[in-house]
Amino acid sequence: MSHAWDQNVPIYQQLRDRTVSHILAGRLKEGDLLPSVRQVAVDLQINPLTVSKAYQVLVDESLVESQRGVGMRIKAGATHQLLEAERARFLSQDWPEILKRMEQLNLSFEDLPLPNNQKVSSQ
Repeated sequence: MSHAWDQNVPIYQQLRDRTVSHILAGRLKEGDLLPSVRQVAVDLQINPLTVSKAYQVLVDESLVESQRGVGMRIKAGATHQLLEAERARFLSQDWPEILKRMEQLNLSFEDLPLPNNQKVSSQ
């Protein structure tokens, strides 16, 4: 299995981000074991040290824990912690940019499409 990597972002960061995405999407659940460093390195054709660095970042962020003789496990509370962090990042970084772009395009909230062609109601 090969993977197309973004040349502008370190591979270990992309691997970390992919793991976080899998946690948020529910493909990795709290208590699940991460694949071994060796297996990920073989599957993605990357250096095992790169995988180790990505896993260490996840440990440093308190999202996974190392269990001696067992492997790396998603910590209890990781999903909630990630949701809180991603929501805060969205509101502080993404949302202001979205609002700025809406102003540039002269779009109001009522102009935004919703599923099933609903409109945002202004109350």
